[in-house]
Amino acid sequence: MFGQVAHPSQSAWPGGQSYGLPRKAIKTCYTCTLRVLVACWFVLLSSCKANLKAETEALLKWKKSLPADQPILNSWVEQINLTASSPCIWHGIACNDEGSVSEINLAYSGLKGTLENFDFLSFPNLLRLDLRSNKLKGTIPMNIGMLSKVQYLDLSINSFNGSLPLSLANLTQVYELDVSQNNITGKLDSRLFPDGTGKSKTGLISLKNFLLQTNELVGRIPEEIGNLKHLALLALDGNYFFGPIPSSLGNLSDLTILPLADNQLSGQIPVNIGTLKLTEVFLLFNKLSGSVPEEIGNISSLLALHLLENNFTGHLPQQVCKGGKLTRFTAAFNNFTRLRGKLSPNWGECQNLTVLRLAGNIISGKIPNEIVQLSKMGYIDLSSNQLSGDIPAEIGKLSQLYSLFMNGNKLSGKVPVGIGGLSNFVSLDLSMNMLSGPIPFQIGDCCKLQSLSLSNNYLNGTIPYQIGSLVALQDVLDLSFNSLSGEIPPQLGSLKDLANFNLSHNNLNGSIPTSLSNMMSLTSINLSNNNLEGPLPESKIFQSSTLEAFSNNRDLCGEIQVSFAFVGIFIFLQKKSSRNMLKAENTSRTGSPFSLWYFNGKVVYKDILEASKYFDEMYCVGVGSSAKVYKVGIPGSQVLAVKKLSSHAEGVGAEKIKNFTNELAALTEIRHRNIVKLLGFCFNEEHMFFIYEFMERGNLADMLSSKEAKELNWETRVRIVKGVAYALSYMHHDCVPSIIHRDISSMNILLTSDLEARVSDFGTTKFLKPDSSNWTTIAGTYGYLAPGNYSSACPISRLPPFSVSCNNRSHTVQGSFPINVARTFVGAFNAGVTSFS
Repeated sequence: MFGQVAHPSQSAWPGGQSYGLPRKAIKTCYTCTLRVLVACWFVLLSSCKANLKAETEALLKWKKSLPADQPILNSWVEQINLTASSPCIWHGIACNDEGSVSEINLAYSGLKGTLENFDFLSFPNLLRLDLRSNKLKGTIPMNIGMLSKVQYLDLSINSFNGSLPLSLANLTQVYELDVSQNNITGKLDSRLFPDGTGKSKTGLISLKNFLLQTNELVGRIPEEIGNLKHLALLALDGNYFFGPIPSSLGNLSDLTILPLADNQLSGQIPVNIGTLKLTEVFLLFNKLSGSVPEEIGNISSLLALHLLENNFTGHLPQQVCKGGKLTRFTAAFNNFTRLRGKLSPNWGECQNLTVLRLAGNIISGKIPNEIVQLSKMGYIDLSSNQLSGDIPAEIGKLSQLYSLFMNGNKLSGKVPVGIGGLSNFVSLDLSMNMLSGPIPFQIGDCCKLQSLSLSNNYLNGTIPYQIGSLVALQDVLDLSFNSLSGEIPPQLGSLKDLANFNLSHNNLNGSIPTSLSNMMSLTSINLSNNNLEGPLPESKIFQSSTLEAFSNNRDLCGEIQVSFAFVGIFIFLQKKSSRNMLKAENTSRTGSPFSLWYFNGKVVYKDILEASKYFDEMYCVGVGSSAKVYKVGIPGSQVLAVKKLSSHAEGVGAEKIKNFTNELAALTEIRHRNIVKLLGFCFNEEHMFFIYEFMERGNLADMLSSKEAKELNWETRVRIVKGVAYALSYMHHDCVPSIIHRDISSMNILLTSDLEARVSDFGTTKFLKPDSSNWTTIAGTYGYLAPGNYSSACPISRLPPFSVSCNNRSHTVQGSFPINVARTFVGAFNAGVTSFS
């Protein structure tokens, strides 16, 4: 039924045909085949044993080259028994079915040493090498390209240096390559990538995830990177890449995540990027310009779009919320129109939005109700704009909101009572607005609040005692520059974790509650300019504070230890999602002594004294009426400009102390690209000095009177004048209270290496009180005073906003000291002339 089985002497071909082979011949053939198979088996077994031996020896050799005392490698020992000696049972080693090493995983092991003696050639079957988050250093060896079968290679979070070896281009099967958070230098070589012909046999052709973030790579991003047709993740953030974003990225149809943040990229965003299926785009902290392509608004898959701190202009993409999936959006500190105009109600379409940052633009108008109806919103930053009107009452319905920054606007009305219902609130900053009315007592229900700033408004009434319930407050409680009255609630003494406490410039009365002595975490306190009286509480913070912290009160008394023995260098930290957020703690690159990670006041003080040889005259680069400026280069760090005033030992007068505190007060309140950046200060018995970023080109006056003036073409001079005008406009109109410099001259305008203006020397600065007449006596350099200032006193609030820089403009344009110009202005002013052509 099933047919007959062919006899061995017959062929098994259909039809059962016999080829007449003798049985003996068939038997001999079978015997030969069996012998061949057995021989091949022995050859293969011998090869496996030889390969296993080579892998074992290679691993033991590498271990021997590493520093001793690494417990993670204790199991890596050679035994007489081959099975016991097999690396397949060692920690971090895995083998394939043939017993060959296929995986080495020593991630997060605290491993120290280098890869210099790692024999990559001995691992022909290695598929995965994971050494992330260790303490490995040195260069990445060139022979790493011998891992011809490797598919996953992770060397991230170590201290590797040098350039990326070109041999990586031989890893044609690798789909993930991660060398992020190291100290890799040099350029990203285009030869690492396919040539684009489609015939390339080398060049990371299978790569899907490519991570090089937080290194020290420079140069342009090569166009050839667009030939990685399988690429889904390209992370190059935290380097020093410059030039344009390659338009070839538009060819990467599988690309979904694009972090290019924190570089020096310039030019426009390629339009064809808007055709990709991106989910997350990080372009923040670059120098990108032009308009954001409308096509990006058509990416329906977009979850996160970060554009902050660039030079973008024009309008934001109108359809950025089209897909309805957007959860995080930042465009702060750009020049969008310059985000001129009003906030669009269309933001209400972004129902999944959790982060919205539009700070530092020129947004005006009211805050649309649609924004405060986004139920998933957690972080809102609309600070440093020109928003007006009331804060929407519905903001109290944003139950997920944890941070709200609306400082530096023109908001009016009352602080919404509903804010008290935000149980997840961590940070609230409504300072520098025009808010009025009482502080709602419901704010005491924000039990998680760590930072609260309502300063520089027109708030009145008493301080709610319920604020004493905010026991989580630790960063700052700032209610200064308002019209608050009544006594300081003793309940505030419960804020035992609070570091910075400021109630200055109000109308508070009564005595300071003794309970405030329980605020053991305070590092700064300011109760000045009130009507307080009575004794100071007996606690360290009150006794160690300066007189200024309690000045201009009715009748305060108590011991204040004015001790200058302690080195008083302080650092001013700015809120910025910068590259420090991307650095790992164990990166070994040299940091600025003024960064959050490296700052140590006593060490910096000592470094400055040693680097300047205790302010030797050879380092002096400028001399003023009350101070000298020294160029101080701290080894392994940045070059600083140290402005040294006369010390207490030299008999410093009250006027110099006033100038010192004026400059300190002004520069800790303001931040602008055309104002010199204060890094820190020292105030002790031996020294009084400020620490600034150093300006290589010196001041404008010196440059105008030197041969270098040839570099100041008309375009540059106009840019300098505009920079000064921007700085003054910021101080006069965007700071509350307004700040008046009172000594703008070409000697006080410093120049960066790019000949950008930086206003300096704030010793005669004056803060305008909104309820005063704002008359001031003459201060400044003769020849640079505004026309309205040539009398014994002048109402500075009435001066045109840029009149104080008109003479400086003349000096910049004409290149000569404007005494004659000033006299012309004086004569014209006395003759009743009110305008100049």
